[in-house]
Amino acid sequence: MAVTSVRSISLLGLTGTLVDIEIDISDGLPVYTLLGLPDSALIESKDRIRAALVNSGEAWPNRKVTVSLTPAWLPKSGSNFDLPIAVGLLRVQSHLPIIDSESEVIIGELGLDGQIRQVRGVLPALLAAKQFGIKRAIVPAGNYQEACLVNDLEINAFSTLRELLLYLRTGEKAESLTLDLPLNDHSEANDLMDVMGQLNARAALEVSAIGGHHLLFIGPPGTGKTMLAQRIPGILPELTNEQALEVTAIHSIAKSLNSGEIFRKAPPFVAPHHTTTATAMVGGGSHVIKPGAVSLAHNGVLFIDEAPECSTGVLDSLRQPLESGEVSISRAVGSVNFPARFILVLAANPCPCGKFSGKGRSCTCSSQQIRRYATKLSGPLLDRIDIRLQVDPPTRSDLASNELGESSAIVRSRVQAAREIAAARFKQYPWKTNSQIPAKYLRSEFRAERSAMALLHIELERENLSARGFHKTLRLAWSIADQNRNQTPTKENVQTAIAMRMGSDLL
Repeated sequence: MAVTSVRSISLLGLTGTLVDIEIDISDGLPVYTLLGLPDSALIESKDRIRAALVNSGEAWPNRKVTVSLTPAWLPKSGSNFDLPIAVGLLRVQSHLPIIDSESEVIIGELGLDGQIRQVRGVLPALLAAKQFGIKRAIVPAGNYQEACLVNDLEINAFSTLRELLLYLRTGEKAESLTLDLPLNDHSEANDLMDVMGQLNARAALEVSAIGGHHLLFIGPPGTGKTMLAQRIPGILPELTNEQALEVTAIHSIAKSLNSGEIFRKAPPFVAPHHTTTATAMVGGGSHVIKPGAVSLAHNGVLFIDEAPECSTGVLDSLRQPLESGEVSISRAVGSVNFPARFILVLAANPCPCGKFSGKGRSCTCSSQQIRRYATKLSGPLLDRIDIRLQVDPPTRSDLASNELGESSAIVRSRVQAAREIAAARFKQYPWKTNSQIPAKYLRSEFRAERSAMALLHIELERENLSARGFHKTLRLAWSIADQNRNQTPTKENVQTAIAMRMGSDLL
């Protein structure tokens, strides 16, 4: 046989495309030609595949070799085509039995010694393959755990090229891998009972978790802003299987998975440093478009400490994903949409030195410095924040008390109960949480009581609320109503929501 075909998957973001790898060996001067818009990693595959075959005891064809990756118009990137090309080269020389490859995909990178190395994006690639009717998959052993998350797909994983060739020739496997998915219950390392005092902050965290509302903590250093933010995932409900699969696929693309994070059902917590770039925040890349922090935090929490210290444009790059729940990235290789629905938590000091307050602290900043520091958080971004909270230092009695506050498990049970109320209310709608209610529905099906709506309109006329703030406050009131088991937001619920948005004391 002079021509054979092997199948693999090309990924662009989370979208996979089935690629047919056609290999032709003909008479002529020994040359290796790769067609189909390959990138530099693919062009270099020739030397990796040659060394892997030779070091595995196989022969390299000393003839004219042409490899075509179709569809030809689609740019191909990455080293995950090494293994299917190597298998195709052996099949076209009749060194391997020819089988029906229409229902099989092969994914893997080869080392020079014949090792099959782990690659990124196996989970979304196999999810795409399943949609194309693929029944079997050959993957690296390092990707076996995530590959097994795809149901109704026969998974065969191998560590070396020798083991794979033995299986293809005889059906024997050198070793049998076992599926060992770790338990991913909520970690008790960051429990809410560790927080001393801070009753206002605790109340704000619970409402935020119920409806998926964004938070801004403002307070001096050492008051517990970071400590509070780290405990939000512990009071959020566990992810559903569908959500966990989506989160795992994103982290697989970013190559940030380890054995303890496969099919993680605890909401992710991502905390980029304030020196991060806009590209690292929203995602990007030239040859391979990778998800940024906003997508890695999908279905979880994105925490930015020292938010005013971020570079110009980094925080404002969050505005579009906060509104749409996804981020769109366009590069020369194509356009990619990554999901990015998360709870944003910002932490900031009241001034550059952090000591400005009305309680006698000795602030050394000038009024101009304080104003300049405050303007680093732009108005359009602040308008998208649902809850603004002043975090004061814990009192002496708080620190001296031996009584522990409520644990994360207790608060999480209340959050889960409130979310179930919201889910029952939204069962005929495509959204599940109060923060996702579209504005037009807030003016019709999901209005508050008449007195509560009147209060909101008064705040709107006084210009204390923008049109966006009006809707965000009403969504916040729905979460407070669910917390209190109210059928409709009352005037008291709206007053509490306004106080949370304005940063007033709740207790």
